Amino acid sequence: MQTPKFTGATDSFHAELKKRVNQYFHNTSRPVTGSVSLYTKAILLSAGLIFIYTILVFFTPPPAWALLGCVLLGALTAFIGFNVMHDGAHGSFSRRKGVNGLAAFSLNILGGSSFMWNIKHNIIHHAYTNIDGVDDDIDAEPWLRMCASQKRYKLHRFQYIYFIFLYGLMYLLWVFVLDYQKYFRGKIGDIPLKTMTLQDHIIFWGFKVLYAGIFIVLPVYMVGLVPFLIGFGVFTFVAGFILSIVFQLAHTVEDTHFPVPNADSGKIETEWAVHQIQTTANFATKNKIICWLLGGLNFQIEHHLFPRISHIHYPAISGIIKQACVEHNLQYVEYPRMTTAIRSHVAFLRRMGKA
Repeated sequence: MQTPKFTGATDSFHAELKKRVNQYFHNTSRPVTGSVSLYTKAILLSAGLIFIYTILVFFTPPPAWALLGCVLLGALTAFIGFNVMHDGAHGSFSRRKGVNGLAAFSLNILGGSSFMWNIKHNIIHHAYTNIDGVDDDIDAEPWLRMCASQKRYKLHRFQYIYFIFLYGLMYLLWVFVLDYQKYFRGKIGDIPLKTMTLQDHIIFWGFKVLYAGIFIVLPVYMVGLVPFLIGFGVFTFVAGFILSIVFQLAHTVEDTHFPVPNADSGKIETEWAVHQIQTTANFATKNKIICWLLGGLNFQIEHHLFPRISHIHYPAISGIIKQACVEHNLQYVEYPRMTTAIRSHVAFLRRMGKA
């Protein structure tokens, strides 16, 4: 499938949004990037992960405490991804390019590949959100049917139940399978990877080996094979489920759209910013704990429209975007609580699983 094109607009909705948001930052004299509060959070989350890892590997607490530690380790891995890596990869963590690069590089330390993520997420997902055949985030075939244009199999009838297990496997698959598939195929879906330099190859393999040493070899040596398998299973399952459910709540719920390009022209019949509004949802935006932990990923509409603005500003600019949506008669999809969004996601999966 060729990458689709978006319809241009003389009276651009996106241009109007940028004008209003830029005016907000001009009036407040605030930088669009992170602040001391974000850097403090990054330090706290990173220190917490190192502390829990050290306790688990070198001091071997009793089984019940060890399992709790593995749960916390998985959660901290996801929260670092949301708050540090994600903003860094979009260049919004700091005004300094080197600091953004370091924040984005945290993904390599946690087992992923920042090179693959940049193409999969920043380039493909953000440009072609919810477009089947292009957006890799809704490609879970044959295990899950994530939109109506995908083929339905009998097992999808129960996907609203077994998705929990699959989401729990996501981090494990990401680190040990999916990155390698992209590397050796040289493309993500049908989109070719950009040419990897020698440095890119060294970083990819070097940090895959380093991750295996830190999170597999050393723990097996220190605590034994069976305790490691149990702990690593809990750790990766928790990380995978949190990562998966948060990203899926943003796009695969009952009120989001899955546009199909025109068969002849290959065009999407809306402009890009309107497409982002229609394919994205917010949730629990008034819950300060969720906002702090998820790094603003519950403000996905704001993030998709302005990915280079740090998530710490999303609560402020959300009102601007809501007002613009009202004026342009666009539905601004927002669920008041995370549980409401989860129910909508489950209902969506159930609907997609039906004949």
